[in-house]
Amino acid sequence: MADSDLKKDLEYSSYSKSSSPDEKNDVAPAYHDSDALSLGPDNSEWHSLDFWTRNGLTPQSFKRRKGPVGNLNATMKPRHLHMIAIGGSIGAGLFVGSGSALSNGGPGALLIAFGIIGIMIFNVVYALGELAVMFPVSGGFYTYSTRFIDPSWGFAMGWNYVFQWAVVLPLELTVAGLTVEYWNSGVSVAVWITVFWFAIIAINVFGTLGYAEEEFWSSLLKLVAIVIFILIGIVLCAGGGPAGGKYDSYWGAGAFYNPGSFANGFKGVCAVFVTAAFAFSGTELVGLAAAEARNPAKALPGAIKQVFWRITLFYILALLFVGLLVEHTDERLLGSGLSDSQASPFVIAAKDAGLIGFDSFMNVVILVSVISIGNSGVFGGSRTLTALAEQGYAPKFFAYIDKSGRPLFSTIFILMFSPIAYVGLSASGETVFAWLLALSGLAALFTWGSICLAHIRFRRAWAYHGHTLDEIPFRALFGVYGSWVGLTLIFLVLVAQFAVALYPLGGDPPSAEAFFQAYLALPVVLLFWAGGFFWKRAGWLRTPQIDVNTNRRVVDWERVNGERQRVAAMPAWRRILRLLF
Repeated sequence: MADSDLKKDLEYSSYSKSSSPDEKNDVAPAYHDSDALSLGPDNSEWHSLDFWTRNGLTPQSFKRRKGPVGNLNATMKPRHLHMIAIGGSIGAGLFVGSGSALSNGGPGALLIAFGIIGIMIFNVVYALGELAVMFPVSGGFYTYSTRFIDPSWGFAMGWNYVFQWAVVLPLELTVAGLTVEYWNSGVSVAVWITVFWFAIIAINVFGTLGYAEEEFWSSLLKLVAIVIFILIGIVLCAGGGPAGGKYDSYWGAGAFYNPGSFANGFKGVCAVFVTAAFAFSGTELVGLAAAEARNPAKALPGAIKQVFWRITLFYILALLFVGLLVEHTDERLLGSGLSDSQASPFVIAAKDAGLIGFDSFMNVVILVSVISIGNSGVFGGSRTLTALAEQGYAPKFFAYIDKSGRPLFSTIFILMFSPIAYVGLSASGETVFAWLLALSGLAALFTWGSICLAHIRFRRAWAYHGHTLDEIPFRALFGVYGSWVGLTLIFLVLVAQFAVALYPLGGDPPSAEAFFQAYLALPVVLLFWAGGFFWKRAGWLRTPQIDVNTNRRVVDWERVNGERQRVAAMPAWRRILRLLF
């Protein structure tokens, strides 16, 4: 590490220790756009290692790293963060789950539900970006809940997030194994599950950089595939399909009129929300990954802006063409859930178009996507578990970080949930799959709601301690109002899902099993909350108790003010472009 970088780290440490919540008149730090700020973890020991040890390929790499607790690598580049933000969590929820959502709600419900969740996640990610730039700590959103809301609630959100990803991993392995069956390989699904399990283990051997590179290239493939699908969708709707095929004459928006835009009215719209939430799960990982970036203060704001394009182009526009090309009454959509890629509307549209090989191409994309989400589960779950251990909310051995920068025991803990995927192959596998999905389906909503609430409470405490908005280096686009909108939408979605849980589609009478399969995440979160309270005996934080100074990022105000003046002098069209990109 260069002397200048070491000096900055020392300055950061001294600020963190000297600051206290009672200091109302201190000058808040800000960030600037050069590489002069790279206050991530101290990687001096990592850089001194040989290539093989740095990448976790020698026995030496498994030994404990020296230095402060939580000293993860800071090796992610801006391109990694940008791709994680724009395509990192696109997976089975979009490519496969949209099939059951289309069947239950119709194309109109699909667009409404995904649009509402999109507005929600847009505000969530901007709120997370503001907090992550101000307070660069590992564990991300869990630590913000502990710091700005309630330590007991932070405990609940941390463990909820760990188990959300621990459950998603075997789910994705099961989907990956079943996806290969599309080609009638004749090989047992259990074999494919094992192959993909070991593939994820191999990626995690390389630690942060392995995750980042895998996400970059898989996200690139997913985005290219969606763009190709949209372009082909335009041609097919205009009647440009192969002669004699379904789309060889003008197709237009016929599926919106016949059989119709909505399958089950308002209840159908409510039923799509949980699928939409599952499809957007993982968007918040960009905030978690920022703690392991070389220069998070520079890279994170740019990555956050990509979320707008992800929502509008790669979700809403893609689902628009799904609704245009595939009727919601298509029997191939029935029972698709999240496990059968043959029920993917993307694959169905490719088959109906008669485009030889395109359905297999989309299936390869689905396979890569679900493996990518499984890998994201290991990353998100292990980093959060490590942060819990650092704060005393989990056994201390989970805070172990080896010389190559891997949270070793936390990663092993998450990977140990993988064999649950084999249970899904038994006679009762479908029931097990449904319960696992129930655990993970709504869990993300509680995480997102906590991020919005933490942002609202941070802003209130920020003003209470005598600070102004100008002292916040990167501000959420719609400020605290955006977080209120996000929190309100999350509450309404939970209410809608509660109604569907009580009165399922199809007119079935209420039952305890159906209710908990749709709403299991709530009692799990409440159980964690109660456990956190009895363990730490800490409750809701009052505004004067909230600390807005400790571990706040140190940056150069002169530079950031100069950048703001430069932006203010730009023409309106350039300011708009800068806002979006």
